[in-house]
Amino acid sequence: MNINANTTPITGSLPGPAAPSPDNNTHPSALRGMRVLTIRGVTKTYGSGDTAVDAVRAVDLDVASGEVLLMMGPSGSGKTTLLLMLGALLRPTSGSITVPGRDGIDVDIAAAPEKQLPALRAHTFGFIFQDYALLDALTATENIAIAANLAGTTGAAAEQRATELLDRVGLVHRAAARPSQMSGGEQQRVAVARALANDPPVLLADEPTANLDASRGRDLARLLRRLADQDNRSVVIVSHDDRLREIADRVLWLEDGQFSQVAAMAIDPVCRMQVEAAGPTATWNGHEWWFCSNACRQEFLSDPERFTTTTGPLLDQVTGSPDRAAAPDSPPEPLCDQ
Repeated sequence: MNINANTTPITGSLPGPAAPSPDNNTHPSALRGMRVLTIRGVTKTYGSGDTAVDAVRAVDLDVASGEVLLMMGPSGSGKTTLLLMLGALLRPTSGSITVPGRDGIDVDIAAAPEKQLPALRAHTFGFIFQDYALLDALTATENIAIAANLAGTTGAAAEQRATELLDRVGLVHRAAARPSQMSGGEQQRVAVARALANDPPVLLADEPTANLDASRGRDLARLLRRLADQDNRSVVIVSHDDRLREIADRVLWLEDGQFSQVAAMAIDPVCRMQVEAAGPTATWNGHEWWFCSNACRQEFLSDPERFTTTTGPLLDQVTGSPDRAAAPDSPPEPLCDQ
């Protein structure tokens, strides 16, 4: 039995005895009542009759609190369409998208009246866009404060919230700067802070690293991972950027509007990096473990209990995903490079 990797490619269904429905892309912690998004049979069709095109076809998906979910796929595969539907910015043709309401009652945003959607978006989702979507006439603080205003926080409280969030993303010293005075990496961090202004349980990110160089893209990826770990906040990312696999709990491949297989991922028990289930491996105590390098493998074999005592319970043997709910502390930065 493999504890730190899934040797079966992930498809539209995740096998395993924990899953109540074998046809759902269900994260293990979601099965314990921690779902923040439940998607069932979602389809988006453009046109009708002979010209009808299904951009998304009968997708089932569960997203858990504290999970980083990465959806990848070729251009035109339906990734952005699905993300827009998850964020109540686009109506599906059929299916349901359920989120916990503020009163504790689940709400199907696919069926909710149009007049209810702005409030649902304002309190449930934070959006991060590829092109940052900052208002250049406003400072960093003002861009964030406006988002806080939409969620009901105004005046000095909104400015204080903006300052706190800028400090959290390491940009409090740029509070008075306008977007045109910032680098791309700085603008995207302000955009992340703005997405947090309403303290949403779910962050939705559309190609968040596409306009960033390798270093800044990696920094942003780690920031998103920390937000999931420290806040128990869900992060759903649509991207072509393979670098984001390192910080994801799950990677799903969307093609022709449906999820299909993706290479299995494992977590190196030594450096905690996500790695493909290939390369250096070791068997200990009846389990198979995968590593990013022979150096990590040798360190593991020198004292396996040091790593398995804390690692084992945090990993799901079906998906290879860390159980973030059981691990409140942020994972350490990777100790080695692949």
